[in-house]
Amino acid sequence: MLLNVYSRFDIVFENGKGTYIYDDKGNEYLDFVSGISVNCLGHASPVITDALTEQSKKLVHISNLYYSKPQLELAEKLTENSEMERVFFTNSGTEAVELAIKIARKFGGSISKDKTEIIYMTDSFHGRSTGSLAITGQKKYQEPFEPLIPDVTECKFNDCEALVKKVGKNSAAIILEPVQGESGLEEATPEFIKKIKELSEKYDVLVIFDEIQCGMGRMGTLFAYEQFNLVPDVITIAKSLGGGVPIGACLTRDKANDVLVPGDHGSTYGGNPLVCAVGNAVLTELLDKGLIKNNVVEMGKYAAEKLEELKGKADFIQEIRGKGLLLGIKLDSSKVLAKDFVAEALKNGLLLVGAGNNVVRYFPPFNVSGEEIDKSIEILEKVVDKLKNNIK
Repeated sequence: MLLNVYSRFDIVFENGKGTYIYDDKGNEYLDFVSGISVNCLGHASPVITDALTEQSKKLVHISNLYYSKPQLELAEKLTENSEMERVFFTNSGTEAVELAIKIARKFGGSISKDKTEIIYMTDSFHGRSTGSLAITGQKKYQEPFEPLIPDVTECKFNDCEALVKKVGKNSAAIILEPVQGESGLEEATPEFIKKIKELSEKYDVLVIFDEIQCGMGRMGTLFAYEQFNLVPDVITIAKSLGGGVPIGACLTRDKANDVLVPGDHGSTYGGNPLVCAVGNAVLTELLDKGLIKNNVVEMGKYAAEKLEELKGKADFIQEIRGKGLLLGIKLDSSKVLAKDFVAEALKNGLLLVGAGNNVVRYFPPFNVSGEEIDKSIEILEKVVDKLKNNIK
């Protein structure tokens, strides 16, 4: 019935409320996957349902031949709360990355016909479409679909010497996730960011930050770049921007603003009034009502402390990593695999998701409570005890 492209758990979910989700048998689960960093306000949020209901009574879709008030308001919110200046709305993060690729290619081509190279990082993940896959630094995803788009070069993440060798006069852009989500929450080092800034200025290269997973509040600031000493030329966002509805965006500033002209790009559904109304409602919660400042930051600190305590009870937990509510549990793969940890948590009523390098992602919604974090830790203590017994 469904195309076989996902390794799904044998479970059917029917409804949810807040941090909890329920399957078709009535079983309750604490959801710390959040749709892989999407459901920032939890399930069945009245903020989102009210926005959907009210906007659906006015306009759902009009085409980008015209302006709509929700789209203009959302673009204004994003630019007023960042150093970015222009916005193009998409239906997903991958689409936003595809646009960033086009901006990079046309920008480089406007300087020199040979300035087309896009440099991407090992272990990165930018999507599964043809263009985004070509700049995803994981061969397991790339190889079945080769040949991919040309003039892309892989660079070892956080390796300054390698970066110096890769970047040159024919480089159009450097793209990276400031915190790599799919590969296990690996964060760009200050030294690497400094070198990117230096080389991009030297060779007139665009810097693209993919903040699809780590941005929109999950790290404790609206944009992830705010925690790094570099303002990118292009940013791609999605996931938490819509709290569950399909919306993404590509933001630009300065020299990236006017690269594209009418006819260079488009989207039938991108930025329609319905999803933009939800985006506005989400950002009102995150910013105006202080959800990031008052809960993501505080609950992130609390969760990290509790996870560190858990680490002390299991020698197979090597590290607790991340910031805000973008947290990960790094496991010793010689003792416990992330997939087994996730499976055991599921049996005990806690949803988690694995990542590369044997990391388990811990992504509660932004409005998670201390009590819910405590409950997750109680479940994780059971998981740890069970897995310790298995090792014996």
